[in-house]
Amino acid sequence: MMLIECPHCGPRDENEFRYGGQAGVSYRPEDTSDEEWAGYVFLRDNPKGWFHERWFHVHGCRTWFSVERHTLTHEIRKAP
Repeated sequence: MMLIECPHCGPRDENEFRYGGQAGVSYRPEDTSDEEWAGYVFLRDNPKGWFHERWFHVHGCRTWFSVERHTLTHEIRKAP
């Protein structure tokens, strides 16, 4: 079980949150090819180590925020 620290509510159980995917993914322009668009929608980084993620506090303040999570140990720290 992970303990995620909400910037507004403090540390909470992971069941209160929903994963929002990789943080820092910029929006693609409208004039991209189908292949580029498919890559944008479906392909994300999957590193071993620290990874920037977005989380949504569903059962709390209903706020989106970013954290860094270590994908092997699930240690969580605030995003820079």
